[in-house]
Amino acid sequence: MLMKRIMIAIMVVAATVDAVAAEMTDSVRLDEVVVTGVRGQSDTHSLPATVTVVDRNTLEQSHQTSILQVLNAEVPGFFATSRGVMGYGVSTGGSGQMSVRGIGGAAQSGLPTTALLVLIDGHPQYMGLMGHPIADAYQTMIAERVEVLRGPASTLYGSNAMGGVINIITRKEPVDTVERTFKLGAGSYGSVEAECSVNRRLGNFTGFVAINYNRSDGHRANMGFEQAGGIAKFGYKFSDNWNATLDFNETHFNASNPGAVGSLYYDNDQCIERGSLSLVVDDNYGNTSGAVSLFINWGRHKINDGYQEGEEPLDYRFNSRDRMMGVSMYQGFSLLQGNHTTVGVDYFHFGGKAWNKYITDGSRDYLVDKTMDEVAGYIDFSQRIDSWLAIDAGARVDHHSHTGTEFVPQAGAVVNLTDDTDVKASVSRGYRNPTIREMYMFAPQNPDLEPESLWSYELSFCRVLQGGKLRYSAGVYYINGDNIIIRAANPNGSGMLNQNSGEIENWGAEASVSWAINAHWSASGSYSWLHMENPVLASPEHKLALSARFVAGRWSTSAGLQCIAGLYTDLDDEDTEDFVLLDMQCGYQATDWLSLYVKGENLLAQRYQIMDGYPMPKATFMAGITAKF
Repeated sequence: MLMKRIMIAIMVVAATVDAVAAEMTDSVRLDEVVVTGVRGQSDTHSLPATVTVVDRNTLEQSHQTSILQVLNAEVPGFFATSRGVMGYGVSTGGSGQMSVRGIGGAAQSGLPTTALLVLIDGHPQYMGLMGHPIADAYQTMIAERVEVLRGPASTLYGSNAMGGVINIITRKEPVDTVERTFKLGAGSYGSVEAECSVNRRLGNFTGFVAINYNRSDGHRANMGFEQAGGIAKFGYKFSDNWNATLDFNETHFNASNPGAVGSLYYDNDQCIERGSLSLVVDDNYGNTSGAVSLFINWGRHKINDGYQEGEEPLDYRFNSRDRMMGVSMYQGFSLLQGNHTTVGVDYFHFGGKAWNKYITDGSRDYLVDKTMDEVAGYIDFSQRIDSWLAIDAGARVDHHSHTGTEFVPQAGAVVNLTDDTDVKASVSRGYRNPTIREMYMFAPQNPDLEPESLWSYELSFCRVLQGGKLRYSAGVYYINGDNIIIRAANPNGSGMLNQNSGEIENWGAEASVSWAINAHWSASGSYSWLHMENPVLASPEHKLALSARFVAGRWSTSAGLQCIAGLYTDLDDEDTEDFVLLDMQCGYQATDWLSLYVKGENLLAQRYQIMDGYPMPKATFMAGITAKF
């Protein structure tokens, strides 16, 4: 019944949009320019990949500290788990697991996200040992925009981009001025959000520095969260053709996990530090452009796995240090008229060490001390055949020091039916190398694991009207994968073992619309349907998101409705959750430099859970100020 109602609503909306579009006069089309579907810039009009862009205005208007909360509302097919008011945490009870079209975390075991790649300015962000991103490290404070590529992107980005890519583009002042921002908010369960930033451009120099602090007591006992972080980014334009950027960011957070209801944990605390440093030198000569980038990511984890009722406190603490460093080089150029070819090379070195440190005597029991290397070369060839047709093809040859060599092809085409309507088709292969954790850390580790692999097929259309003010799109996809790593009975009969015996067969449909109706009103909506032959956690079957915003004078108000159905929270018992979330915000521009806001989330006071045993809070509220000068 729910599916029927949602489909009827979509058909009504689509019919309304077509009726409105038919009455509109022709206008110049303005396309979004993205960098994630290619290395370098490309407009979405000639890009076969499906990319959703969340811009700075949307991030600011959300008044969210975490990027993932914004993506949940804005990107069809994307979903991230949560367990409370603020903070995702790691290890047992950690949330922030991300998926796109059902691909992200381990298919059967619900392990953290390893098949959806997070980038910051194009640099991979997964942990060297565990192979997954740290959700609490991605704050809206640092982002100018976020580009989400839905579907495999392994040809350009290698392992972990099997399901897609989230690329966080950090902030840079576009004009010769200085902007200082201070934000402060407080709300339910002792939650506090604070941020201070300076964004400056002076001639050829750009600089952005920001710090933030967030904390919450949580809506359950023993669920506190505290975070502090900062970013410093400096750029210098040496000439019309050459530019260099140095970027440093670091975050530190403490999180506590209370355990599932009915199976409580005590002293399950985590102290996490994540940081990165990168240097990029890029060139742009019009017909040719490219970049050389060097980066290093590091992490320090201290975790008390805690104890349950009737157990003794642990006499040790888990510790780890990990790192990932690399260099990427690419250059784009034109071989023929209407052509763009990109050639690139990547080298990554990653790993670390983990140990249990005993409290009584300070001794260490080492679990792993391992590093690995990956080197790859790739090419992407895009050619406009005529005014109405563009084709794209690419391939990557990737060599991993443990699992060997992978060949990763992709191909696609864009048919421009009219100046405002595109039809896109693509086929691509995605893969993921097994992590050090899966091969060498913690039972049931298996050093003989092979890479996971899948093929994805996609067909979509997009229409852009009113110079970009009205956009709507829809698409279908089919994904088939094998060699998926799961925990299964050891063939030798001794417990469980990580094995390449899982399969993926997903198909679905996605649709989205956004409309800047006039100077006062704007609205957007998206729907995604996902069918999984082999269900996974944290990937809803149905996701419908609707939002509207009204601005008049100094006042603004917005509302968002999110409907989730068929969300698996337990695979063994096949438990699913259905819920509807209503959020609202109201803002007032008190002066030219000072604005006030108040927001409420889950205003319908829904009782629901995204993770089994972790009930989410009912209605919560936050109010604050933003000063810009």
